[in-house]
Amino acid sequence: MAKKSSIERNKKRRAMAERFAAKREQLKSIAKDPSCGPEDRFAARMKLAKLPRNSSRVRIRNRCELTGRPRGVYRKFRMSRIAVRGLASTGYVPGMVKSSW
Repeated sequence: MAKKSSIERNKKRRAMAERFAAKREQLKSIAKDPSCGPEDRFAARMKLAKLPRNSSRVRIRNRCELTGRPRGVYRKFRMSRIAVRGLASTGYVPGMVKSSW
């Protein structure tokens, strides 16, 4: 199990990224738009830089929903490989069968 502080920090980052997503997208579109003047584009970049760092989606870490494990996380299930295997072995994941050959 991961540290509670790491899990909570990641949850906080997810919430902040969701809250600032629209503003961040608007500023990015202005900064990339070649039809705007250079001063406007520079001002948009400066405003973007003033936003909280944790509001960026890049800083979110994919973590297992059950254990908080940061590595080996399947995006489809949002769970680590270990948790998926445990649930699949007990029959909680429909359609998933343990392979044998």
